[in-house]
Amino acid sequence: MEPISEQQILQFVGQYIWPLTRISGVLLAMPLIGARVVPARVRLALAFALAVLVTPLLPPMPEVKLMSLQMMVISMQQLVIGLAMGFSLQVFMQIFVLGGQVIAGKLGLGFAAMNDPSTGVSIPLISQFYSITVTLLFFAVDAHLLVIEALTASFYSIPIGTVGLDQQAILMIVGLGSWMFSSSLVIALPLLTALLVVNLAFGVMGRAAPQMNIFAVGFPLTLVFGLFLMWLSLVSFLPNFNTFMYEALQFLQNLVQNP
Repeated sequence: MEPISEQQILQFVGQYIWPLTRISGVLLAMPLIGARVVPARVRLALAFALAVLVTPLLPPMPEVKLMSLQMMVISMQQLVIGLAMGFSLQVFMQIFVLGGQVIAGKLGLGFAAMNDPSTGVSIPLISQFYSITVTLLFFAVDAHLLVIEALTASFYSIPIGTVGLDQQAILMIVGLGSWMFSSSLVIALPLLTALLVVNLAFGVMGRAAPQMNIFAVGFPLTLVFGLFLMWLSLVSFLPNFNTFMYEALQFLQNLVQNP
């Protein structure tokens, strides 16, 4: 039996350690799987499983010395690429959370908040409802498989090496903030417009009957009308989800395409 050389060990370790680093970065930052409720061991086991399945399909890895500065630089580059991909999906989820916060504030339900186990922060109940709905739709349309496909394709568009995300990719990530606020406004704007009409009607009633306590009457009626209108707006929830999901996956592909 021939002894295993140092070169063979180096090739074997480098073949799996760098894909594992990028995959771990994606699973750490992406929603649902990267949530606090998912144990770290589960994410690590999933990252190992994906690395074992994906690595045989990847191009040859660069040959560098173990525990060298170049190896550390490559590892950091792969981690940054993975975190950037996962962060873009996290912004997609926050669109619906932010839209729910705007709606809850308009309905007067901003105080009705609960702890979100996935992030550990308090969000309104409407945002929690939207977050759960998006989570179920995310897995129902097999969007997680599309994310894995985009992750695998990223190893060809940005091969493992010392070159990572360029300046254009960083500017694209920064621009996700404007996309998040504008998209959340698309979700909340129909309901906000309808509630504006309701509040105008209460203003006219207050001028016509000054003796009426408009605050005591208006708050429960606004809440009832708001919940009814939110129920009607669920018709457009799935089309909005499909649109924003397509835009998020398109951004993910543009982010990792070869500069």
